[in-house]
This record gives sequence, structure tokens and C-alpha cells, in this order.
Amino acid sequence: MSGIPVFILSGFLGSGKTTLLLRLLDRAKRKNLRAAVLMNELGRMDIDGHLISEHMPGLSLEKLLDGCICCDKKSEVASSMELLLQNNPDVVFVELTGVANPEEVADCLAEPQLMDRTKLKMVITVIDAEYVLDYNSIFAADRELVRTLRRQIEVADLLLVNKCDLVSKHHLMKVGSSIRKYNSAAPMHFTVQNDIDLQALLHGIEPAVTGPAAPKVTFKALKTVHSAPHNHDDHQQHKNHERSHSRLQTVTLPCPADRSTDPKRIDLFLKKSEDRILRAKGYFHLQPNTDTHLMQYAGKKANWQPAAYFGQPYLVVIGIDMDTEKLKDNWLRLWEQ
Repeated sequence: MSGIPVFILSGFLGSGKTTLLLRLLDRAKRKNLRAAVLMNELGRMDIDGHLISEHMPGLSLEKLLDGCICCDKKSEVASSMELLLQNNPDVVFVELTGVANPEEVADCLAEPQLMDRTKLKMVITVIDAEYVLDYNSIFAADRELVRTLRRQIEVADLLLVNKCDLVSKHHLMKVGSSIRKYNSAAPMHFTVQNDIDLQALLHGIEPAVTGPAAPKVTFKALKTVHSAPHNHDDHQQHKNHERSHSRLQTVTLPCPADRSTDPKRIDLFLKKSEDRILRAKGYFHLQPNTDTHLMQYAGKKANWQPAAYFGQPYLVVIGIDMDTEKLKDNWLRLWEQ
């Protein structure tokens, strides 16, 4: 045994990492593997964690909220991993926020308390085929963010170009050529909803067998990743406002607990700022029967699905250069109508 295998799931906001994670968890369960998950989200409220827990009750899950791992949360990664390892998982999946550098987690696995118990199996980067070619222009004024997104591609062991059903074959050819400029070695798959051969990804990982303690492995067994300069001087601590990565911002908007709404009103709210909103997700009570639904907004499209969430409804908005005060005012007006 060479340590518990760790998969790092990377990729920009809305690319489909959580969909991939759900597929991996299903496949791991079919193999009778005990899986553990470390999730990182930009906002102060947890969305994907609820979705994962609902999908697989009893899962060993740790969450790092309100910041990206590569900055103010990096110091918490090792302790969170230690908590997960207490449950003796067969495999660990780490889903990063869309603006995190996967190298930073790889570095954390080399900490003394983890290096003889874990092994970086693979960095999988999910790429949004519809929008990846626009990132350089969208984030032209934020070179640090562009470098991070590029680094997600450069260090990947596996590249998944997702949402291929939303673009033309000609567009996909341009996407593939662009990606190969930064990573010419990693296998690249063009997918819809990250539908790939997961059995091959988990090949060689088997349920642990009770017996003598496994021998320790050395640092040389870990994958070596060379970090690019990663200076986030622009990051601010989350005090009087929410700011996660340079020009990227996250805003948590609570919903009145005793009020329900309909999707059209939420869509209208998002469209008012859609040129600045990159991602949004939240739980809502929908009319007429007030059932709870999860809304996920990416690529200027909203997807709704029933959810077994019983807490107070809320919305998390992630965007760039947003007028947060105007956003909050529009949100309040929505519920006054």
C-alpha cells in the first residue's frame, strides 16, 4: 500500500466539478469503497455540501467555506484531511472552488502528518467548453486570476472538456487547440455532464483489508508539482464585505424563511446583473406548494431540481466587479413585491 489515494477536482466556476464528484462517489460505492470528501466553497453558506450529503447520506465529508484553499483556507486543509483519515477511507476526493490552484492542495499533502498516509492519485481539471475561450478577455484586468485558471490546466493529469453539447464541433476544435498550448501531455476527453469511464479512473483502488499496519511511504512517492508564483496580495480578509479572489466577490443573500417564490422572479433578478454574475446557487421554497428546490446558475442558464434541504433558504452569488450594494437592494425589492 502506498497511502490513501487522493483525487483533486479542479476547474473554473460552473464547469461541472460537482457533477463529476457525484459520478465518482456512485462508482466508488459500487466498488464498495469507503469514500471521503473535502469540499471548498467561496461563499459563507454551503450549497454543494448539502447536495453531496443528500445524494449520499452518511458520507465522510469536511467543508472549507468562505475562501479559496490557495489563500486563507490553506492552513486548514491538513487538519481537515486528518479528520477525514480518522474514518479510514479507501479514497479521498477534494473538490476545489473554481478559483483555487490545485498545486496548493498537492503541497498540503506533503505535510509531515499526511505524507505517509496519503498519495496524490490524480488532478482532474474540468473545463467549460462554452466559455473557456472567453476567459482571457473576461478577466483581462485580473492577471492573477488568469494565471490561476491557466495553472489549473497546466498541472492536470486529466482534462475533461465538459458541456460539449452546447457548442459546435468547430468551437471544440479551437478549445482543444487552446488547451494543448498549456498542457500537451494529459489525456483530454470531450464530455457531456462529465460522462467518462470512471471504472478506469478508480482502477487499482480496492477496499481496505483488515490486517497488519501498512508500511509507510516516503515523500518520493508523492507526485511532485512545481508551483508558479502565487502572490495574492489583493486578497482581503472577510470582515465587512465578502471578497474571495482579487476582483471576484461572493455575496450571500438570505431569503425570508416564511416566503416562497417562483423561478421566473429569481431569473429576472439574476438577469439584472448577468454581465457580472459568473455563478449563483441557492435553495428556495417554490410556489405553490413551497417545496424546496436547489437552483444552480452557470453560463447564464438556471437549473432547478427538488432538494431535501430543511434550513433557511438563501442564495450565493459569485461574480466579478459586482455592485454588491445594488445587488442587495434588488434582492430586498424582490421580496417586497
